[in-house]
Amino acid sequence: MSFKTRHPKLFTVLTAILALILIKAVWTWCFCSRNGTFEGEKKDILERRAYLIERVVTTPDKLLEEMPSAIGPQFQGEWALYTCSMLSAALVNISNLYPETREESVEYIDSLINIVLSPEIRQYDMERWGEDPLESLEGDNSHISYLSHLAWMICGYKYIGGERKYDSLLHSLCRTMDRRILQSENLNLETYPGEYVYIPDMLVAIVALENYSRIYNGKYSSTVRRWLDMAKSEWLDEKTGLLPAFLSDAWLNPPVKGSYSALSCYYLTFIDEDFAREQYDRFKETFLKKFPVAGFKEYSNRGCLIGFDIDAGPLIFNLSPSGTAFGVGSVTYFNDSKIRRKLLKTAEIAGTTVSGKGKRHYLLADIALVGEAIMLAMRTNTQMQMYSL
Repeated sequence: MSFKTRHPKLFTVLTAILALILIKAVWTWCFCSRNGTFEGEKKDILERRAYLIERVVTTPDKLLEEMPSAIGPQFQGEWALYTCSMLSAALVNISNLYPETREESVEYIDSLINIVLSPEIRQYDMERWGEDPLESLEGDNSHISYLSHLAWMICGYKYIGGERKYDSLLHSLCRTMDRRILQSENLNLETYPGEYVYIPDMLVAIVALENYSRIYNGKYSSTVRRWLDMAKSEWLDEKTGLLPAFLSDAWLNPPVKGSYSALSCYYLTFIDEDFAREQYDRFKETFLKKFPVAGFKEYSNRGCLIGFDIDAGPLIFNLSPSGTAFGVGSVTYFNDSKIRRKLLKTAEIAGTTVSGKGKRHYLLADIALVGEAIMLAMRTNTQMQMYSL
């Protein structure tokens, strides 16, 4: 008697599982077969760009509604800001990869800047600090996360040929950030009152000041260099050699985490290529996992087969969703092509692309739109070309 005859229900279940695995394998191959060159990926990248533009370039209220309500108003505001910031970065990258998109990208980034400038998006930061971040530029409270992302977006707008309409605001933002950083005890500012100094949040400010200095004859470059010198000499983790997730007087040895390290490596590619390369090599050595699928772990000193981390999201086979997504940024920048193809395959297995009407996206974008914007920014992170200003 055959297995099918003896166990018909189990046979049906196993057959269905195998069919699903086969369908998933074919689906993954279809959407990953052209990965490896930006020419081969052009259709995929431009269709993801089209999807994000349709979903993100809207009114501030509608964008906030796209953010999951379960995370609460503060994180809805943060995620909306990060979605605009990452899409803006992606548009800058794509305009360099495919110059025919540049003029449109300038217009879209202009719209994204105006969304971020809106009172609706500023609200999350205002509630934490008790004052409006743009109406308190002469004050001493940090507001570093909101101000730095806005300044970075304006620099990107100018880098690809945007007008001078935001110049006065950009001067004010960078002057304020520079003053507040220099007035702080260790060149670092807290994201919110009474919280840690998060290194990736500070790095956005340093990126913005570095980009500004390249546009305006080196102004604020001394602050960037001072911050980097302190980072290299005082803040690196003794065991891994990586920047920690955060700094705090309460922690003698603050943790190193995959999600934070990946994001720090990404931002460093905009500031100091040698330091970025060093951190990237250490990041790979500490966190890269190749089996059963490629990705970056969240923890360097312990495993987590299945679990959840507030920074990384759901952990499966020790892999960090946030760490893996952000890790694509430096993998792409340093042209680590074999790892990049494997990471894009992992993203497809986890995310599952759907396509239609000239647009495509991962199904997970229906839950976390910010993740789609992050992946597009990371996979297009090549060296930036500045257009005539």
